[in-house]
Amino acid sequence: MNGWEEHVADYLRLRRQLGSHLAEDERLLGRYTTDLAASGSPSITTANAVSWAQASFSGTGNPVARAARRLRAVRGFATYMHAVDPAHQIPPQGIFAHPVHRTAPYIYTSAETSALIEAAGHLGHGIRARTYPTLFGLLAATGLRVGEALGLDRDDVDLEAGILTVSSGKSRHQRLVPLHGSTTAALGRYSSWRDGHEQQRYAGGASFFINRDGDRLPYHNVLMAFRQAAGAAGIQTHRLHPRMHDLRHAFAVNALLGWYREGADVAAMMPALSTYLGHSDPANTYWYLSAVPELLAHASARLAAGAATAEGQEKP
Repeated sequence: MNGWEEHVADYLRLRRQLGSHLAEDERLLGRYTTDLAASGSPSITTANAVSWAQASFSGTGNPVARAARRLRAVRGFATYMHAVDPAHQIPPQGIFAHPVHRTAPYIYTSAETSALIEAAGHLGHGIRARTYPTLFGLLAATGLRVGEALGLDRDDVDLEAGILTVSSGKSRHQRLVPLHGSTTAALGRYSSWRDGHEQQRYAGGASFFINRDGDRLPYHNVLMAFRQAAGAAGIQTHRLHPRMHDLRHAFAVNALLGWYREGADVAAMMPALSTYLGHSDPANTYWYLSAVPELLAHASARLAAGAATAEGQEKP
């Protein structure tokens, strides 16, 4: 009996002493820990648990429901192992919850994002042509929610440090969002134009992004401008796709893809992305692994590479 088998046996013995049967859990955990041993994984991580739960499925039934059952079994075992050694991660709840009600993200290409921003600069003249390219560029560059960007006050934008203070997110907790230098420069150009414009009414309000009256931008006006710019850029916004909110999805997915392509430890970096995006539940970040096929392929390839390396090391 190897180390993983011993841990599973101890876990099942403890749970059964408390009245649980866990026949299915025993079968699933046996398969999961066999894969861990084959890949040489020293600990449970959310990334390897999610990837295993979503492994190819050729049987009948709902694959998402199957993945949820597999991850539920791993999560119970991970909770036990985390108490033994905090190096083991506990996969968050809800990664596979309510799959039907979450719209698959539309991932803008770089060319589409550039075309959208360019088209926004031709939405009339004056304040619209200045505000909307900057706003849409900020959404694409930071993954902010639309409401968070519209809620920014001038004091929330530190152009010297290149940091936004976001306090209107879903979590209701204030967070700091560092900016890329090019994003800071774009916000600085907009701020200088706004404050130096000959119509001084633009410089009096608290809001960072303003309309022609110097007031905070209403959401419905922004949505209309987005649809106009997307249409002019040749991006078809039929039915629900693509949405303005998909700029946020594209940011998150591109960050994850970049890490995978660089060979980074994605599991270790996921909490940082969750914090940056303002996710109060890490499951909302790990959802991208199941929502975007290319990310799932990268995660599966990473596990396969680990298994191949471990097998090579075992050969004399």
